[in-house]
Amino acid sequence: MDTTADDTPTTSGGEGWSEDMELAPAHPRDAEATEPDDDAPGERLQKVLARAGVGSRRVCEDMIDQGRISVDGQVVRVQGKRVDPDTVVIAVDGRRIDIRNDKVTYAMNKPFGVITSMSDDRGRPTVGDMMGDLATGLVHVGRLDQDTEGLLLLTTDGELAHRLAHPSYEVKKTYLAQVSGSVSRDVTRRLRKGVELEDGPVVVDSFQVVDTHAGQSVVEVVLHEGRKHVVRRLLDEVGLPVNRLTRTAIGPIELARMRSGTIRKLTRTEVGALHELVGL
Repeated sequence: MDTTADDTPTTSGGEGWSEDMELAPAHPRDAEATEPDDDAPGERLQKVLARAGVGSRRVCEDMIDQGRISVDGQVVRVQGKRVDPDTVVIAVDGRRIDIRNDKVTYAMNKPFGVITSMSDDRGRPTVGDMMGDLATGLVHVGRLDQDTEGLLLLTTDGELAHRLAHPSYEVKKTYLAQVSGSVSRDVTRRLRKGVELEDGPVVVDSFQVVDTHAGQSVVEVVLHEGRKHVVRRLLDEVGLPVNRLTRTAIGPIELARMRSGTIRKLTRTEVGALHELVGL
């Protein structure tokens, strides 16, 4: 009896099984068995992610399967990959996260009248007083004047503090200022073009009028300058004396709905965004 090619066995029982299986779609978990990383130094990636608060280990494993995790810019799909949390850069859905446990960073809404210092020999209220038992090892990132309110960062990470405050990293700060008078188009043009102060020119990154009412205006100023009283001096130079000044953002970190005098710990994602901003 004739047989077709499909009816003719090509191998004896058991032979060719592995070849046939290679044609079937691989389950994501199969990668763990084919590409073990047990001999590599470091910790398993899912353990590092879970400790960083991304989710349970099972959730982190699912995220790895889905291609949502990258290490040093490379998407990881292999379970069990080992990493050194002190040296690698890990991102979730393209957003870098902070995975170190030995550093902490806080955001404070500094009230009017508080000194940006961890202590004061004249007995004036300080941000150190406000931090209380949390103050150990903290440094403030830059300064806010005593009569300026708003967002202040404090951290135990000295290198992060240095880079955020150093002008070469050009970290943008956003301020809301209540000023006397209305803002003419000429003033707006001058500010965007650059204003010469006694210690050199200042160019804003952006400037806009938020509100005008009863002879006063509220303006938003974004700049990466860190000179003393620079916002007040800048606006005074163009005829807009400041009555009240509040910093509302530092880079990607925003004051948002924090009430005056409140403190919150930054999330690992927020700290990761700051690291990315200054190249850490």
